[in-house]
Amino acid sequence: MNAAITYTRFELVRALRNFRFFAFSLVFPLLLFFMVAGSNRHEHIDGVAFPLYYMTGMAAWGTMAAVIAGGARIAAERAIGWNRQLRVTPLSARAYLSAKVVTGYSVAALSIVLLYAAGVSLGVHLPADRWILMTLMLLIGLVPFAALGIWLGHTIGPESMGPAMGGVTSIFALLGGAWGPIASTGALRTVSECLPSYWLVQAGHIALDGGMWPARGWLVVAVWTVAMARQAARAWQRDTQRA
Repeated sequence: MNAAITYTRFELVRALRNFRFFAFSLVFPLLLFFMVAGSNRHEHIDGVAFPLYYMTGMAAWGTMAAVIAGGARIAAERAIGWNRQLRVTPLSARAYLSAKVVTGYSVAALSIVLLYAAGVSLGVHLPADRWILMTLMLLIGLVPFAALGIWLGHTIGPESMGPAMGGVTSIFALLGGAWGPIASTGALRTVSECLPSYWLVQAGHIALDGGMWPARGWLVVAVWTVAMARQAARAWQRDTQRA
């Protein structure tokens, strides 16, 4: 237990010192929010006030980047043999991977808090229970992306991880509607609704009416979580066998 706590603390400190990590998960979403939502604060999208919609979209983008970035640290550690060294310590594999997820979620939580504060500054006002519900749904929706980051970290080398992480996050954000809806009907809308990033963005609608995801949303997030978790487990097992 002590080894797990110590390593998790080490991961958190290392993440806080990585400016590039913060640029993608905190700085860029916050700047884009003010640039776009600031000039459209009186507009609405699908019945949702634009600042609320875009706040949730930027939160989806920033938090996805935060949890997927755990894979970049795994890839870098694999390259220098650090993970092999950890295997001869009292630190368990579960504690190692849990530290990556906890670190990603901690930075994701910081991104959410900053974007909520930015949203309030542009007129977003909700009852306390709606803020809590929206936050809960965002955190649940991040689970498949945490598994995705672990899979990428055990599959891709450190030199390719940056472009892969940025590209994957951007595609999910774009098709999920984080930067604005890309289709209201048709095949593209159907594709969007099959992505977990779409349901992250829908947290804005949840905040508006106080409801939860429909059954389809829960199913999409669950299927992606199981699929990504299996891929992450297989990649980790292959990496362990090679070591």
